[in-house]
Amino acid sequence: MAYTVEKISGNQVRFDFTVPAEEFEKALQQAYLKERKRISVPGFRKGRAPRKLIENMFGEGVFFETAFDIMFPKVYEEAVKAEGTKVVDSPSIDIEEIENGKNLEFSATVYVVPDVELGNYKGLKAVQYLPPVSDEDINRRIERDVETVTTRESVSDRAAEDGDYCNIDYKGTLDGVPFDGGTAEGQELQIGSGMFIPGFEPQLIGMNIGDEKDIAATFPENYHAEDLKGKEAVFNVKLNAIQAEVRPELNDEFAQDVSEYETFDEYKEAIKKELEDIIKENSEVKVKEELLNQVMDASDCDIPQAMIDDEISQIVRQMQMQFAYQGLRFDDYLRYMGIDSREKLIDHYSPSATMNVKQALVLEAIVEKEAIVESEEELDEFMIEYAKQEGRELEELKKSLKEDTMEEIRSLIRKRKASDFIFENAKIKVKEEEEPQLNAQEMVKQVKEAIDEAEEQEEKEEKKEKKKKVEKKEEEEK
Repeated sequence: MAYTVEKISGNQVRFDFTVPAEEFEKALQQAYLKERKRISVPGFRKGRAPRKLIENMFGEGVFFETAFDIMFPKVYEEAVKAEGTKVVDSPSIDIEEIENGKNLEFSATVYVVPDVELGNYKGLKAVQYLPPVSDEDINRRIERDVETVTTRESVSDRAAEDGDYCNIDYKGTLDGVPFDGGTAEGQELQIGSGMFIPGFEPQLIGMNIGDEKDIAATFPENYHAEDLKGKEAVFNVKLNAIQAEVRPELNDEFAQDVSEYETFDEYKEAIKKELEDIIKENSEVKVKEELLNQVMDASDCDIPQAMIDDEISQIVRQMQMQFAYQGLRFDDYLRYMGIDSREKLIDHYSPSATMNVKQALVLEAIVEKEAIVESEEELDEFMIEYAKQEGRELEELKKSLKEDTMEEIRSLIRKRKASDFIFENAKIKVKEEEEPQLNAQEMVKQVKEAIDEAEEQEEKEEKKEKKKKVEKKEEEEK
């Protein structure tokens, strides 16, 4: 078997094959052995008729299609592998000559991973916002640790107060008639939590253990139970027990309980550093995304539809898994979004799929141009994190991964390094302030002004054109 390969566009190649007559003859014989059992020939049992007789009866091409199907995968895959061609779709076949006793000649045209015409990816400009960590930020973070060591203690020497946990029995009625779901015993409720209908919880304040009282409260208009919406109910409530939160003092002992630090000042400083690191990491992610978008806008590639279709399928599979994990149905989500056909599904996800594919292609092009490779240390770090996410032992995970999966991991690391390369070679202006938020009203104003300006210009052009026509007509009449 001989072949030549030609790149016919940025995303297509054509293989021209010549299969020697003797090799094609072997394929024809295999096709005959495969097909003869289903061919009826008078005077012969099925599967017993000679090949020549069948070819004479049905034409010499009776086995061509089957022979080609038998032979093609092997010769095609060998050529693709030998050339290192990254195909992304099934090939289009054009048979130029097929005949008994002659060489088989055909071509296979296939879409491949496209060439990328890279735009500038060095020296790009961006602004990185690093707002200072505020005391409020630090206190909110400390509060999370406070909650981990906050306990409760029973209270018996005072009435219920805001924030207390109350154990209550209650019976609810509408116009004196009990309703479904309106009765409970031993119900725990924190005053001020907003877990019960509005107006109920504040009326527990001042009750002592053992007290009973009637509490009137009105169900909201948007309440889930249709028969209770907007209705005023009366609850006979008995207070069984009170528990109060015992919050720790913010001192050295607290710091030692919730962290590795000996003093509260050290702990607080570490919290500040932790929050600064988070802000920096998040801002870097945002800037890298902005820079990569700049590179993508400046780059060009002709993406085969097959690559976009594959990416759409992957997006849909991931979403199906996410919905299933949460106990939800992806089909219900599609109905909610008004997506009721495959065409609408493709239209909905096509823009993001196209963006994902182009991003990957651009990063891979930078990897190749800058000869970016992953180190063994980087691969090990990735695998350690991967094992943690999967909840598996590192060595067990390594043994279970196939070579193509490992290559995908290596490719992912290289693409991350390409993104880092863009960031490291960019001109980043750091501003220690909050990123300005888009003002919706200002945006609307700017868009309106732009539209008005465009309409005004269009009107001027129309007047000019009319004036020209009038002048031309006057000239002709003269």
